[in-house]
Amino acid sequence: MTVFVIRRFLQSIAVLCVTAVIVFIGIYAIGDPAEMLISPDASQAERAQVVASLGLDKPLWEQFFTFAWNALHGDLGRSFVFNRPSIALIFERLPATLELTLTGLVFALVLGIPLGLVSGLKPNSATDEVIMTGSILGFSLPSFWQGMMLIMIFSVWLGWLPSTGRGQMGEFLGLRSSLFTLDGLTHLILPAINLSLFKLSLVIRLTRTGVRETMPLDFVKFARAKGISERRIVFVHVFKNILIPLITVIGLEFGSMLAFAVVTETIFAWPGIGKLLIDSIMRLDRPVVVAYLLVIVSLFIFINFVVDVLYSLVDPRVRLGGAQ
Repeated sequence: MTVFVIRRFLQSIAVLCVTAVIVFIGIYAIGDPAEMLISPDASQAERAQVVASLGLDKPLWEQFFTFAWNALHGDLGRSFVFNRPSIALIFERLPATLELTLTGLVFALVLGIPLGLVSGLKPNSATDEVIMTGSILGFSLPSFWQGMMLIMIFSVWLGWLPSTGRGQMGEFLGLRSSLFTLDGLTHLILPAINLSLFKLSLVIRLTRTGVRETMPLDFVKFARAKGISERRIVFVHVFKNILIPLITVIGLEFGSMLAFAVVTETIFAWPGIGKLLIDSIMRLDRPVVVAYLLVIVSLFIFINFVVDVLYSLVDPRVRLGGAQ
């Protein structure tokens, strides 16, 4: 197990280094932020001074090595627009995005797993048809359209829920979150539902497929022959087997929810890192864009690493196969 963890860790470091090179070159080789930051009336000397202060007068390779050296010391550059450390701006907005993503993931799991179980245990029934039709709609409809429809129905027509902002925040055990106030919860519901709909459909289909593949197996028939109750067979024996692919997919999808929360945060004016990214791209604030991408990639790699470890704990064949 130790060798397996060390190998996965070294692979994660290698992926992060390669990603850093690709992201830096892809971002810093495009556009000229000086054109947006410097007044058209500025003199040539003033322009040269600003360009030098931002480090944009150096060759691209030298800019990268300076960036890489500073990144090893926790410095991902200063925002051109806010003149603050980019990582500080990211971490200011990250709690809001994590709050939204975790809530959306909980929605997807709490609703998706029971619906998938019901659909898998009653295949080709009216209930199964309704659930699968709903999951197909969740896959098919664009996220931005779903968000606008949620706002139209629940905010404009019914007036039940607010459509923008994070709402009032509360504090519990030193943590500040919208989850700790009623106003914050009402602001969180719509964006969390919008973010979770695609993942909800995925969880339903995965659970249903796992149940349908597992129920005809010999160990289920043997458990029934021993007189074990159907409830115990489903929630202990069957559920344990379908949990393995669910762990993998849930981990990967949590990373994708973090990365692609941009659309939801933009529609609902949620003050997370996704909205910060859009604002930074519009202003060519390169350090913030690079910092955002590297933080998201690091989170994604960390989540994959944790998923691999959990997967090997649930299914020892994974680490044994890796050792061979």
